[in-house]
Amino acid sequence: MSNDLQGALFVIGNPLLDISANVPQDFLEKYELKTGNAILADPQKHLPLYGDLVKNFPVEYIAGGAAQNSARACQWMIQSPSATSYVGCVGNDENAKHIKDAAESYGVKTHYMIDNSKPTGTCAVLVRDKERSLVANLAAAESYRKTHFDTPEIQSLVKNAKYFYATGFFLTHDGFDTLLAIGEHAKQTNKHFLFNLSAPFLIQFFWERMKLVLPFTDVVFCNEDEAAELGKKQGWGTDLAEIAQKLANFPKENNTRKRMVVFTQGAKETIVYQNDQVHRFTPIPCKPEEIVDTNGAGDSFVGGFLSQYIQQKPLQDCIDAAHYTAWECIRRSGATFPSKPNWKK
Repeated sequence: MSNDLQGALFVIGNPLLDISANVPQDFLEKYELKTGNAILADPQKHLPLYGDLVKNFPVEYIAGGAAQNSARACQWMIQSPSATSYVGCVGNDENAKHIKDAAESYGVKTHYMIDNSKPTGTCAVLVRDKERSLVANLAAAESYRKTHFDTPEIQSLVKNAKYFYATGFFLTHDGFDTLLAIGEHAKQTNKHFLFNLSAPFLIQFFWERMKLVLPFTDVVFCNEDEAAELGKKQGWGTDLAEIAQKLANFPKENNTRKRMVVFTQGAKETIVYQNDQVHRFTPIPCKPEEIVDTNGAGDSFVGGFLSQYIQQKPLQDCIDAAHYTAWECIRRSGATFPSKPNWKK
């Protein structure tokens, strides 16, 4: 890694400890959950789920949170420490230590805000037939405040970074103000801001905030479910290529470059809209018996993409690295990877 990549990528999100287990269909039905979805825990409906899961199933604990997963995946692909800084809020507890150790073992530099009044956030990862349903209890993660972002420590990272990545999950709490500050900084300094729509419920219920962040974005990621929800919300129809085009042409603050839009569809083709053109890319085939679970696949895709994007590689390299990283992820439990990548350009 060249020296100019040190601290090049600034990632912000909700750090969570994933509690992962294979569950039967009736467990999902008990808590009114669907595979392929990601939601916030309803205090009345879902909080008993976590104890139920730990008590009745063999669980695995994995350091997670979508943005942090992508940061780890990016670092894994780059294979040289300190290209990526990660910011979020955790509690003052053992789970925070697990998350920090896991992230930093990949070479990510963590800069957490500590909330002494709440536990570190957790996410139930319910795996059914290799698909996953995610239920996040944000706890400390939703305590992030812009006052932390404004500290000299974090502002030094912001100043040195050339690329910023955030997930839509940050829209649900007071961290939203920080997304706007990042967008404004990226605009003023002509830096790149990459953003993930993250979940259909964010488009449904947090659109007023999302549409304030989108004009600052240079690259937007989402999967086919989120793209469909966006098409429905905006009256853009159901054709994914057309939705991608309309999202690319959504109002933009920095007009020095056009917005790129990246839609993933699992094993189906990835659709990219760039410079007024639709591009389609085929993911790496994976036999069904090789798939362990799909948790973290989208996060890993983004991490692989980022690893090349921050090195100013062409789109083909970015997508090839993204597909490779997701392919490695789905063949393992959770958002984890082998000791080293075996990716050839």
